[in-house]
Amino acid sequence: MKVFYSPFSPFVRKVLVCAGELGIEIERLPSAANPITRDQTIVAANPLGRVPTLFADDGEVLYESRVICEYLDATAAQPRLFPANGPARWRSLREQGLADGMLEAALLMRFEQTLRPEGMRFQPWLDGQHEKVASALAQFDVWAQTFDERVDIGTISIACALGYIDLRFPNEGWREHKALADWYARFSRRPSMLATQHPAQ
Repeated sequence: MKVFYSPFSPFVRKVLVCAGELGIEIERLPSAANPITRDQTIVAANPLGRVPTLFADDGEVLYESRVICEYLDATAAQPRLFPANGPARWRSLREQGLADGMLEAALLMRFEQTLRPEGMRFQPWLDGQHEKVASALAQFDVWAQTFDERVDIGTISIACALGYIDLRFPNEGWREHKALADWYARFSRRPSMLATQHPAQ
């Protein structure tokens, strides 16, 4: 399998962490994904021009981390990241949904700060996105008290979201959420997390 890759994408990282946990090898294809100047190499395979874009061994092309992660789990020798129907499944999918939503808000903040000219930036927009991030972090802190050593799409999504916050918003101060910080300190030492760390900037 191959995936269009950006070392700074939290969604690509989520795919690679899932692959690592499942023992699946994925070749990383370099790309230059950008919301304004789209990489036409990606667009040729994915009309959205976004990463991750996965090329499966059977020639199928899949987009978006949620779809790709479920595909990897379904095709693995021992699927285990997406629980079967029941409370555990909806719990992990809810966690993934909130983590992805927090990442989307964080990415919008990042784009506003780096892609929009300074004189055109809209502070109420930034504040509104930041409120989503803060609310999600508070909820994760509540949930983290029950995570224990669980590894599934929910906890992987949350860990990758926290890694991105550390990368782009190092002054966020989210470690004031003690239960979440303690859990992340353990989870981030997993080999799959260490092998996919964002480059230091």
